[in-house]
Amino acid sequence: MTDSTNDKRTPEAKARLRREIFNIPNSITYARVAAIPLVLAFMAFDSQKNAFIAAMIFAVASASDALDGYLARRMNLISVLGKFLDPLADKLLVMGVLLMLIQLGRVSPWVALVILSREMIITGLRTVAASEGLVIAARELGKTKTAFQMVGLWALSVHYEYPIPGMGDPVDFHEVGAVFLYISVFFSVASALEYFRAFFQSVASPRP
Repeated sequence: MTDSTNDKRTPEAKARLRREIFNIPNSITYARVAAIPLVLAFMAFDSQKNAFIAAMIFAVASASDALDGYLARRMNLISVLGKFLDPLADKLLVMGVLLMLIQLGRVSPWVALVILSREMIITGLRTVAASEGLVIAARELGKTKTAFQMVGLWALSVHYEYPIPGMGDPVDFHEVGAVFLYISVFFSVASALEYFRAFFQSVASPRP
């Protein structure tokens, strides 16, 4: 009986997975992953023009994170595959840009260590929670961290000075990016502590 049931469910599961693989939100996520080597290539061949192009691609890739999530909800295409791929694409983008910024001497290694360690720890914590049937929702501090982090990485990718109308002296985007990234480090630590608190509260509370 069990084997017969599994045989019937397997084609259905495969068909569902095929639909998930090629749906619009997940396709946008694939495009975000595909943009990563482009960003890194333009950053590697450092010049003011290439830095600007890299920053623009990074901005579009970062914005696509909100787009694929919105479309998944709007089109009722939220999937297990999408829940896995979307945060993975974000982490690959952040990790790749951070490592390249270290290579270019624009970011201190300890900053990258804090940011990447936080991501690994929280991912592990969520995995453990999910395996136990616990759901730890995204926290406001985590969202704030992401906002500062993405703006900081974008500005550090721009790197060079550019005149901004009405602002007098040219804006040093490296300095702007460094400030935003340092602020994101603070929120990285604070949000990690908040996740730990939420996790242990969930574990301690009696289940219904």
